[in-house]
Amino acid sequence: QVQLVESGGGSVQSGGSLRLSCAASGYTYSRYYMGWFRQAPGKEREGVAAITSDGSTSYADSVKGRFTISQDNAKNTLYLQMNSLKPENTAMYYCASSVGWAPRWSLLNPSQYNYWGQGTQVTVSS
Repeated sequence: QVQLVESGGGSVQSGGSLRLSCAASGYTYSRYYMGWFRQAPGKEREGVAAITSDGSTSYADSVKGRFTISQDNAKNTLYLQMNSLKPENTAMYYCASSVGWAPRWSLLNPSQYNYWGQGTQVTVSS
């Protein structure tokens, strides 16, 4: 059974940085895709960044140039490096994964994902 555990959230001031981690277990598939999503109070969950098993990435326009998604296959860990954080980035951040292949245009759609972590809170103060 796939389990995803996020860590690395916290409180930072505007302009600061955080690196989120997502440790995956029970994952033995060679073809998959994984993503980071966020949900602020009263808002829908939205895609932030995604990566496929072959290393292709996709980013929301609002985070391009500031956030970087990466994976360490040896450690079964997904990362999200977040720089130049803004107060509007405050949200619960979730890691998600799914097996197989999905078109790149759909990688930031939460409905594409089968497995979800519990989330880690990111709070950015002005």
